[in-house]
Amino acid sequence: MNKTTLDDWQKKVLETDGNIALRSGRQVGKSLTISILAGDYAANNDKKLIMIIAAVERQAYLLFEKVLYYMEQAYPKLIKQGKDRPTKSKIQLKNGSVIHCLPTGLTGYGIRGFTIDLLIADEAAFIPDDVFHAVTPSLSTRIKEGARIVLLSTPFGREGYFAQSFNDPTFTTFHVSSEDCPRIDKDFLAAERQRMTKRQYQQEYMGEFVDELMQFFPDNLIKSVMRRKRPETIAKGGNNAYYLGVDLARMGDDESTFAIANLDRDSIIQVEQQITRRTRLNESTNHIIQLNNLYDFKKIFLDTGGIGVGVYDHLLDNDNTKRKIVPLDNSERVLDNEGKKTTRILKEDLYNNLLRLMETGKIELLDDPEIFQSLKSVQFDYTKDTRGRTYLKIFGNYTHIAESLIRCAWAIKYKSLNIWISSI
Repeated sequence: MNKTTLDDWQKKVLETDGNIALRSGRQVGKSLTISILAGDYAANNDKKLIMIIAAVERQAYLLFEKVLYYMEQAYPKLIKQGKDRPTKSKIQLKNGSVIHCLPTGLTGYGIRGFTIDLLIADEAAFIPDDVFHAVTPSLSTRIKEGARIVLLSTPFGREGYFAQSFNDPTFTTFHVSSEDCPRIDKDFLAAERQRMTKRQYQQEYMGEFVDELMQFFPDNLIKSVMRRKRPETIAKGGNNAYYLGVDLARMGDDESTFAIANLDRDSIIQVEQQITRRTRLNESTNHIIQLNNLYDFKKIFLDTGGIGVGVYDHLLDNDNTKRKIVPLDNSERVLDNEGKKTTRILKEDLYNNLLRLMETGKIELLDDPEIFQSLKSVQFDYTKDTRGRTYLKIFGNYTHIAESLIRCAWAIKYKSLNIWISSI
């Protein structure tokens, strides 16, 4: 890896001592920069403990993989092998330094007990304050020896530890927008500016703290409905009626999500949430078929936008799923039994349905930090269309689990309306 090709701001970050807070737009190279910082620190300092954290496992491992890749390029002989070879969450070096990677969950409980020399928090704006309250004392005994905190994130509101660090004199702060990055195509950014609301673009690409963007599902509401543990066995018979909500990975993404719930009279009880990574269309199709063999779903609600239509077509060819599959891709019309068009299902309809269920206590979700993170990441803003009409726009950076949940939760509406769905 040639450090001479780094941008000036990246070189300044690497030259900075002490605590660092870095906020930026998307794809500017902040993860690459911090992976170099972590790798160099571990290689050039003996017997140090470097801890990489993020709110959820996926995000923590993404940065950790970049650190490992950098270490393999820059310091291959320093990495221990054999029984001490790198794992998906730990790199041991011959100089006694160790790099750990852990998801924080909602409390940071699993990170307590470590004595940390360098704490790196990826997407720090999404990590709950309770985690930082639990983790920062782990650096206290090493402050005189240069223990430090490095925070990197796209912004998410003006509250919380990450936002407050920009007013903390103990932090050196950096702000880099996507428009400052020479590697990001300007035509692409122009198209994104047109697609997004003004405030959304300011947050996602300009890296600005924006007050007006609002969180769709409040933290306390999410926590109040996350009270279920995964059942050890699948209950069959009786009043058990299982439904599946699917959000398939889009181009550029690598995760598909599957939400499974039991519809008990007028309430939805989630029993499983699965994520598959880097799966082909045929693998996603087979996964849905296998899940149907286990749960015998009443209905399968599938996002058929983009590549999802290929999976939809394959499921229509399968005798066990063809009468169960229901497309919900935010661009369908609900038809009555005579085939007459009634109401268009929009994205906000799906999200508002889930929100109503949560507010009325009609849904119970699994106690899972990834579910919390996904629902928390959902934001909304108001914008105008080409005719000047105001409408609600819902978006987020980690919404794939939420997208499967809104489809699964539609089961309660689907059952009560006794409708079927067809393309426009």
